Amino acid sequence: MKLSDIDSQDLKKDQPKELDGDINYDIIDILEEEGITVDMLVDTALELYAPHPGLETREIAEERFRKELDIAVSDANLCLLIYSGILLERDGEKGKLPNISRSSYEKDLTFIIADEVIGMSIAKYISGDKGMFEFVRFDKQKPGILSKLGPFMDDVIGGLIGGVSANMYTRGMAEAAETEKKSRKNKDVSGVIAA
Repeated sequence: MKLSDIDSQDLKKDQPKELDGDINYDIIDILEEEGITVDMLVDTALELYAPHPGLETREIAEERFRKELDIAVSDANLCLLIYSGILLERDGEKGKLPNISRSSYEKDLTFIIADEVIGMSIAKYISGDKGMFEFVRFDKQKPGILSKLGPFMDDVIGGLIGGVSANMYTRGMAEAAETEKKSRKNKDVSGVIAA
C-alpha cells in the first residue's frame, strides 16, 4: 500500500491556517538571553567566508548574511527548532535529559547524535542540501562562538549559520549572474544600435 492510496480526512479542518495573536517572544531575543548575539553569528559565519561572485568583499557578505538571517528567523517553524535545542541545552546543564546522565551530556559523547540531527535539520530546513554542506563545514571547524557552546547549541547554531550562509552564497551568486546577464544584453543592444 502506498501513502497516496490512503484516503485523507482533515480531522483538524476547523483549526486556523495562520499564526494568531501577539508574538511575545522573539528567537533572536531568546538567543541573546543565552549569550548569543547576532554579531556573534555574523562573526562566526565570516570566519569561513570565501569570496564569490556577488560576495566579493566581507562587507557585502556581512550585509547579505544579516538579510538572510532575518528571512530565516521570520519562520516560526525554524524558531521552534532552534528553541528545542535551547531547551535541550538548558536541561542538559541541569542533568534533566531523559536517558542521559549529566556527565554524558557534558562529555558530548559521540553516540549521542540528537544534537547533530537537530543541527542538520535546521540547516536543511533553511537551505536544503547546500545548507547541510555548510553545516558540516562549520561543525568540523567550529569557528567563533561554535567552539564555546554546549553540546546541543554548537550544532543548533552551526545549523542556523550553515543554512543562512548557504542562502547567502546562493542568492549572492544568483544576483551577480543576473546582473552579468543584463550587462551582456545591454552591450548587445547598444552594439546593434551603433552598427
